Amino acid sequence: MSESIYVFSSGEIKRKQNTIYFEDKDGNKKYLPIENIREIHFLGEITLNKDFLEYITQKEIILHFYNYYGYYVGSYYPREHYNSGYMILKQAEHYLDNSKRLALAKKFVEGAYKNILKVLNYYHKRETNLETHIKKIMSLSEKINMCERIDELMAIEGNIRETYYDAFNEIIENEDFKFDTRTKRPPENMINTLISFGNSLIYTYILSEIYKTHLDPRIGFLHTTNFRRFSLNLDIAEIFKPIIVDRVIFNIVNKNMISKKDFEEKLGGLYLKDSGRKIFIDKIEEKLKTTVEYKKIGKSISYRRLIRLELYKLEKHLIGEEEYEPLVAEW
Repeated sequence: MSESIYVFSSGEIKRKQNTIYFEDKDGNKKYLPIENIREIHFLGEITLNKDFLEYITQKEIILHFYNYYGYYVGSYYPREHYNSGYMILKQAEHYLDNSKRLALAKKFVEGAYKNILKVLNYYHKRETNLETHIKKIMSLSEKINMCERIDELMAIEGNIRETYYDAFNEIIENEDFKFDTRTKRPPENMINTLISFGNSLIYTYILSEIYKTHLDPRIGFLHTTNFRRFSLNLDIAEIFKPIIVDRVIFNIVNKNMISKKDFEEKLGGLYLKDSGRKIFIDKIEEKLKTTVEYKKIGKSISYRRLIRLELYKLEKHLIGEEEYEPLVAEW
């Protein structure tokens, strides 16, 4: 089974014969098993060369880069081997036709709010009173189908997520991680730091899965397609953030796996140290490998596989085989 590799140290990575060789700044050396690598995440400063990139392209491995503060800064996306002109045309057709784009965008928001409610109902049943938040989100969700423009839909999605974040203080049991308001650049407290880092990771995981399909990551539907970045992975992430990222956050915070010592203040913001990143990544990898019973296909599959299946469902919608319905957690 292919694995995700995380490189925390700074150093040089290169091709050496028929494998990958990494040497950190202290002279420690390591060979990476090329045939088992799905993607590599670089969280330290890294030096690489054209020969390495050619080898990575040949092996169809995606590289994801993060800056010193843990912000995602970009990906090396090898030449698409499943590239399909037909699928690109279909994606463009659904993007340029407002009714088709809006219909898909609403599905992504529908999947997001229903999975948010799944999370809230889980904690509500465990004697955490979240009735007010649940009712407000259900009320906001009734406006989704009335939206006639993407910006209206984004505003509703933003209001739902704001209400959801308000519930975090009821779910989080550790007083050090109390949530105030969502701040991103820079995140101003520990819970915002965890949300930002977790969201960066899920964007890259979904981008890696898109690479294995015929879809073009540059054409999204809820998030505007532009010249600067991928957008389809942001759309799909809306569905998975509550059931993967947020559940990992609640788990590591409520079980005191992470603490103040795993954060540091820099340039007016609060960032994870390597110790905190390793804890988070370890738990989110564990979550991605966790299998759940998926009634639609009648067997247990991993969260990572669920992401791929979501992309296949989107492909079927775009070519007119089956109307897309977003994943709503059944567990």
